[in-house]
Amino acid sequence: METRILKIDGDTKLDRLDKVLAEKLDFSRKRIKDLLDEGNVLVNQKVMKASYKVSVGDEIAVSIPELDSTEVLPEPIDLNIVYEDHDIIVINKSKGMVVHPAPGHYSGTLVNALLYHCKDLSGINGVMRPGIVHRIDKDTSGLLVVAKNDVAHESLSQQLQDKTCHREYVAIVHNPFTHEHGTIHAPIGRDEKDRQKMAVTANNSKDAITHFTVLENFKKFAYIKCQLETGRTHQIRVHMQYIEHPIAGDPKYGPRKTIQANGQLLHACALEFVHPTTKEKMRFEIGLEPTFERVLNELRKGEE
Repeated sequence: METRILKIDGDTKLDRLDKVLAEKLDFSRKRIKDLLDEGNVLVNQKVMKASYKVSVGDEIAVSIPELDSTEVLPEPIDLNIVYEDHDIIVINKSKGMVVHPAPGHYSGTLVNALLYHCKDLSGINGVMRPGIVHRIDKDTSGLLVVAKNDVAHESLSQQLQDKTCHREYVAIVHNPFTHEHGTIHAPIGRDEKDRQKMAVTANNSKDAITHFTVLENFKKFAYIKCQLETGRTHQIRVHMQYIEHPIAGDPKYGPRKTIQANGQLLHACALEFVHPTTKEKMRFEIGLEPTFERVLNELRKGEE
């Protein structure tokens, strides 16, 4: 990763941070937005919003991830296809599979498998993320919908934006609850101490809302269902940590001593949206991922 230091002097046109960066770096507006959204821009060692008015004397540090031009190749990887037609594919993603290529993961991803399975995927998100409307983390299993064309992609993206696309998850979390229902309404942004993590923060963050219902309580854990109203990076994992119920097995946001499950026990169990072409309301539900089911059964037997 390259880091560029920009020092603002009297010759610089004082404007919004995003406009100054676009002028000095000669990057596209989208790439500037991505750098800001990902917390890769620091002004005087602090994360600032795109609208920040730059001043003489400011020092801007821009961390620029390398753009990898590696060609994304089709790979014959088995997919658990729940539904497919001319416009969409609904996938039950396995635990441990990365959704799209990224530094360190250029093969074995869901996108590599999709390119082998079908030749047509929407191109809105570029060559690295064809067809990907929304994603779930590597070690989160479950349902996601993929767009085969741009019209379908735009329709599904709009539904996500309008909060009419419903996504439900189940999770095993630390510590039993004293109440049955709850809503976490707390903004999420890049963790200023660890740039690889997200956190509940008022600084350079976005609104985030998670609703949850307690399905079962155990001695040291709880089995819950969550519904996303927004879709921030690591949202459920961050929110549950914030209320002191981190997801069991989560190596990034949970305690070190936890259930051994090769990643967080979080499963996308239901997905509901309106079909982009037929306008039919569609709902998909799937059973638990094997590791998740094993741990849940052990908790029910009192083995944890």
